[in-house]
Amino acid sequence: MSTNFLRPPFLLKQPLPSKFNTCCLHSSTTQTPSHKFPRPNLPTNPIPLDLWPRIKDEARAAVHQESILRNYYSASILSHDSMDTALANHISTKLADSTLPVATLHDLFIAVLREDREIMRAVCHDLLAVKERDPACFGYVHCFLNFKGFLACQTHRIGHNLWRNGRKILALLIQNRVSEVFAVDICCMHDRGGVDAYMRRKSRTPKCIINELKELNKENVTSELMSWQGGTETAVIGDNVSILHNVTLGGTGKVSGDRHPKIGNGVLIGAGTCVLGNVRIEDGAKIGAGSVVLKQVPARTTAVGNPARLIGGKENPIKLDKIPSFTMDQTSHISDWSNYVI
Repeated sequence: MSTNFLRPPFLLKQPLPSKFNTCCLHSSTTQTPSHKFPRPNLPTNPIPLDLWPRIKDEARAAVHQESILRNYYSASILSHDSMDTALANHISTKLADSTLPVATLHDLFIAVLREDREIMRAVCHDLLAVKERDPACFGYVHCFLNFKGFLACQTHRIGHNLWRNGRKILALLIQNRVSEVFAVDICCMHDRGGVDAYMRRKSRTPKCIINELKELNKENVTSELMSWQGGTETAVIGDNVSILHNVTLGGTGKVSGDRHPKIGNGVLIGAGTCVLGNVRIEDGAKIGAGSVVLKQVPARTTAVGNPARLIGGKENPIKLDKIPSFTMDQTSHISDWSNYVI
């Protein structure tokens, strides 16, 4: 999939996704005025019909290279006819303990996955996004078996389904097990949204605490989330967003109600970034690593620093001609930020 969009507003040959209607609806009176830059049109990735056969082929190749892994790959991948049974088996094995047997969790998980097919659709989009954007991903089977953030996100979807269907005590228990095993805490305690979106999680060993996520858009979100931190009850994340490790989407600490950031489509948020308050990061924007963002970031611009400022200045910021969440370029803006950078 090409991400070179040389003529605004990001002309594409692929069909466009449905309009994103839930992001950037709220703003604070302290925000900077919106720059009326054209917003990017995001490409869509159809799910390959042979995705599960590809995963099984990768597993067979791995067994051929390392015969010692034959039993592991057979139990985890090769013995399963479909991805949902393999996923239910794998996460139940990971989360089981002396009081939660594997068989009990497996039956619970497979029932949810077969009842809510949108979860499996989201799983497939996660796999595609990780394979496309993460250079550390060797293949689909590598992500499916080994990426803790990926597994935590899929388990959250199951837990959120249980919560919406009134099985709240069980959902909370699963949330706790995910936190203990994967070091990822995603709150399921909301009837609207949750993280039921196609969220890419790159983290193999995440240190993230994701609490009280609410109203995340369900329409084709592909986000890389690696070590989020902070309670984000009213945060909103758009389509095709890439968020790297140690990112906080939080409140200012003194405001209640709708107090968390609204992230638009195609946004890249660099590692170690804090976005605080009910501020908008508009479509196609990029936040440099280590930034502290306190005000609105206009569409197709780059903000970096502590506190963050726009590359090119507030009145005439430099406009991006590529979708940053796809290019994953975190450093090209550095030379424009200052005439002296170590």
